[in-house]
Amino acid sequence: MPYDDLTNLLLAKRGITTTEEAEKFLNPSYDEHLVDPLTIKNMPQAASRLAAAILSGEKIAAWTDYDCDGIPAAVILHDFLKKAGANFENYIPHRHLEGYGVNSAGVEKLAKNGAKLLITADVGITDTEVIARARALGMDTIVTDHHLPGDGLPEGIVVDPNAHPDETAPFKSWCGAGLAWKLVCATLSVAPELRERVPEGWEKWLLDMAALATIADMVPLVGDNRLIARYGLLVLRKSPRIGVGKLCRLMRLEQSRITEDDVGFMLAPRVNAASRMDDPLEAFRLFITADESEADALAKKLEKLNRERKAQTGAITRAVRERLADRSNLQSVIALGDPSWRPALLGLVANGIAEEYARPVFLWGREGNDTLKGSCRSEGATHMVALMQAAEDTFAEFGGHAFSGGFTVLDEAVFSLEDRLVAALATLPVEEAPVEREPDADLAPCEADGPLLAKLERLAPYGEGNEKPLLRLHGCEIARVERFGKGKEHVKFKVARDESEKPLEAVAFFAKGALATYADALSPGSQATLLGHLERDSFSRAPRLRLIGIVPA
Repeated sequence: MPYDDLTNLLLAKRGITTTEEAEKFLNPSYDEHLVDPLTIKNMPQAASRLAAAILSGEKIAAWTDYDCDGIPAAVILHDFLKKAGANFENYIPHRHLEGYGVNSAGVEKLAKNGAKLLITADVGITDTEVIARARALGMDTIVTDHHLPGDGLPEGIVVDPNAHPDETAPFKSWCGAGLAWKLVCATLSVAPELRERVPEGWEKWLLDMAALATIADMVPLVGDNRLIARYGLLVLRKSPRIGVGKLCRLMRLEQSRITEDDVGFMLAPRVNAASRMDDPLEAFRLFITADESEADALAKKLEKLNRERKAQTGAITRAVRERLADRSNLQSVIALGDPSWRPALLGLVANGIAEEYARPVFLWGREGNDTLKGSCRSEGATHMVALMQAAEDTFAEFGGHAFSGGFTVLDEAVFSLEDRLVAALATLPVEEAPVEREPDADLAPCEADGPLLAKLERLAPYGEGNEKPLLRLHGCEIARVERFGKGKEHVKFKVARDESEKPLEAVAFFAKGALATYADALSPGSQATLLGHLERDSFSRAPRLRLIGIVPA
């Protein structure tokens, strides 16, 4: 392939071995490489039904989830339906009061409002009974989702590439908002008369929301998702949404240079804070408003909610650690709860505790409807859904993915939750520990420069399925070591280079365990081998190089 050695190596590690494949990966084309939405099973029927509803003036209800996949999906549907002159309303359930999924009370309300077509995005595939109720109330249904189904599929038109064994699309890993955008594109394709209302190419402006969700929901950034993320970041950088600009300014983030890391670590947490701490409609309205004053107030509200989210998450984490410190020994599963803990925050806490204590973690709190709900996270080896299935008589409901999930625990089982899960884990086959990732390249500190970074940025955006290249730097002379952060939890190194070059800054966020011990033993003049990723520091006035995620190597 006609590239430099490092680029060829990184492409080969991604299974890309021909010039044609490399060009498609490095220079994806919107017109040539995007998957035709009409190849997705049931999409032609869904698009035709939606187009008919728009053109006839039927009342349409768009029901979406409340997270940073569902909210962008809601914005996509809102903007399209508004542009197309549809008769519609959005419905986003309140996380604390209504819970996850499509619920009967909401469906009844929509029916009273005259809805004749119910569309879901990022939700609905397991809500067979409630969808049946919607049908009984006179609503046709289009369910678009990317989660796994339950025992059967909902009534109506189901668009979910992960629910059909005979799926016809050449790609299946879209997030909810990605599928919502595909539905928009398909609808415009099957109903060319809508182009009188929606100009050719206008739908590209919706890619800012599709990219926000695709990156935030951590779906694989390969294939179609790579194109959505790559082009969506371009749109996001120049998005005319007043709310995006207001939020970026509050975060001191230069909108024109937004990266996938900015989306994942800065934008997405603030969008999610709306539903975790208050009302998801706050984030939805931020993205759809054309009023500058409203946008300013909503951006400040999300910033405030995110600070509160961090404070409460920190308090719960400290409480969990204190309880664990009181134990003489730990069981193979950690399960803790408190009625005062907010369930919406427990996934964030469980993730850190699972990593710190190297075992599966289940945390529960009390929801607004008095149910005991929680989140669980794997230490990297245990399949969480399989574990919950092995203890299914403990839960009123549960679901999730291989390494994360959510559950509602039965009241009578809550006090024996940990013992039940420990017994269930013992019945599962022993999983092999995840293989430690090998570095992609070995370098000298002087090679970690701007030209190298430019080569690495050609393979961006990075994420699931397209991880950032892992670089090992040998012969690093430590010029300075310092801890920073409110609790001194982060470590910063200065790595000496040639006299003509500035030192390379290396940062390890939330350094714990072996890494913390390793860092504390280093001092000016120490020699070290560092492992991490090379990227720009967008917070300094002049972008600089940093090595992120350091571990001793």
